[in-house]
Amino acid sequence: MARQPEVFVRSLEPEEIRCQATKTWKAGRDPDFTAKMARVLSLYDDPPTSGHIICADEFGPSNLQPRPGRGWFPTSNRPRLRATCNRNGGVRHMFAALDLATGQMFYRFRDRKRWQEFLTPLSQLRARFPTGTLHVICDNYSPHKRIEVANWCSANAVELVFTPSNASWLNWIECEFTALRYFTLDGSDYPSHTVQENAIAIAGYVRWHNNTPSPTTLRHRLQNPPTRLPTQL
Repeated sequence: MARQPEVFVRSLEPEEIRCQATKTWKAGRDPDFTAKMARVLSLYDDPPTSGHIICADEFGPSNLQPRPGRGWFPTSNRPRLRATCNRNGGVRHMFAALDLATGQMFYRFRDRKRWQEFLTPLSQLRARFPTGTLHVICDNYSPHKRIEVANWCSANAVELVFTPSNASWLNWIECEFTALRYFTLDGSDYPSHTVQENAIAIAGYVRWHNNTPSPTTLRHRLQNPPTRLPTQL
């Protein structure tokens, strides 16, 4: 049996038993969970004819460290990553936005993650899409709710659409972050933030992503996500 594990696997097939991975999930405790979720899904299902829907979030913090994970390496020369105890390269934060109409991503790196750093990309998005209301789906991070941000949004026709607490899966950009992390960070050990952010990694992935966007597929996946179970509608 030890030499032929497939025999054991085949013996379980009649009982419809197979090895499977499990994942955890967290129930939302937001008292306005239903209303917030309905607002986000309404923008996905019935986008307004005027204006743009933007999914925005911060990615990070990004520091310089060896990162375990799968990657594509030469068969005979799979690298071993060094072990580190210090993070002397400093921390950076990435603000990213996904335009649902085109499937394109926009991003900026900053040294801090305050309301000022959040407001600057918002103003750049407003300049990029100058007409109509800008609907920005984001989480409940406290700088997003600062009075200075709210006043600016009110004066510039920007609506911040907050996802419920513990419901980041409602923000479509989280799916893009998963792909970005897989293709740029897993199994990496970059020597500097310049290389990690601008040279070959994150910037290169975003350029590739924006050259091959798929808004049609994106719309279909937004309207038919696996997370929209009957108990969540």
